[in-house]
Amino acid sequence: MSGQSITDRITAAQHSVTGSAVAKAVCKATTHEVMGPKKKHLDYLIQCTNEMNVNIPQLADTLFERTANSSWVVVFKALITTHHLMMYGNERFIQYLASRNTLFNLNNYLDKSAMQGYDMSTFIRRYSRYLNEKALSYRLVAVDFTKMKRGIDGVMRTMNPEKLLKTLPIIQNQLDALLDFDANPNELTNGVINAAFMLLFKDSIRLFAAYNEGIINLLERYFDMKKNQCKEGLDIYKKFLARMTKLSEFLKVAEQVGIDQGDIPDLTQAPSSLLEALEQHLASVEGKKTKEVSAASRASALSSAVSTLANTGMSFSRMDEKEKQQALEEEQVRLQALKEQRLREISVVSNSTSTSASPSTLSGKSVNTTVAVDLFAAPAPTTN
Repeated sequence: MSGQSITDRITAAQHSVTGSAVAKAVCKATTHEVMGPKKKHLDYLIQCTNEMNVNIPQLADTLFERTANSSWVVVFKALITTHHLMMYGNERFIQYLASRNTLFNLNNYLDKSAMQGYDMSTFIRRYSRYLNEKALSYRLVAVDFTKMKRGIDGVMRTMNPEKLLKTLPIIQNQLDALLDFDANPNELTNGVINAAFMLLFKDSIRLFAAYNEGIINLLERYFDMKKNQCKEGLDIYKKFLARMTKLSEFLKVAEQVGIDQGDIPDLTQAPSSLLEALEQHLASVEGKKTKEVSAASRASALSSAVSTLANTGMSFSRMDEKEKQQALEEEQVRLQALKEQRLREISVVSNSTSTSASPSTLSGKSVNTTVAVDLFAAPAPTTN
């Protein structure tokens, strides 16, 4: 179905009558049009999350209500709008989602009305699971991994070993849920699923960047850890290597659907000699017989691995810088448009004022400026 449906128009009109501008914007962002939510509606809702007089629970509930729709288009766009607000809206939006016991319950969702509905329902179920996991991660660590400070003095690089070993599995779970979206280029066939994939692509880059920095921290501390910590750390590192391979496949899909090559980071795995050094160190800590690894070769493998992962992290930051620059340019365009609109309004007002006060309109008429007439005064009493 293309264009807004009659139902879309009636729903928007109902919210116009009730005076709910936020609900109306949600409905406009989640119409039956087979295209991603329009930018103007998303921008308005982002602004709403920054207004203290806007009821965030009510905004979220309106989005949840839209996911009860029978049309896959409306449901998918409600999920996309929610994801967009989690990424770009005020933090109190994701805080509220994290505080809820349940979010999207779409594990059994299926739109049987059209053939495309069957295909898209699969991705709706997967996408909703990722958004649930993203909110759960925030509840567990009180921070959005995709927005945390990165770099040498970043959150994941400076975290102590105990907290690090608890946090890295949470990132793993969120990344697993994201990669489970598992769409191939032939399945990205319309503007709705493409909009979802683009948000997932951006999340995957930032999420893996945090994951990558946590692994660097883990490797730098590994040889000073206790036996149980080494065991956990080695297991986490092996899972990290597996997820790096899965992410590479995900990024290949992104490249095939037209995402700029410059936005796709280079994923280079650490040398295999590091994994051998980690396994041998754990074996020696556990008292098992193993071949001796010299401190020099171990240090060399560790230095090489950290350097490789650090370079990978630098390639992740390119997309962030590009998006910041793009946002800055969009803001400049928006401010320029507002400035021009304001100048036009001033020009119209000044023209109308000069026209009404023009001497030519007053010629031939006498103006009494000494007596003021009160239009709201009580009428004077009449006398016979």
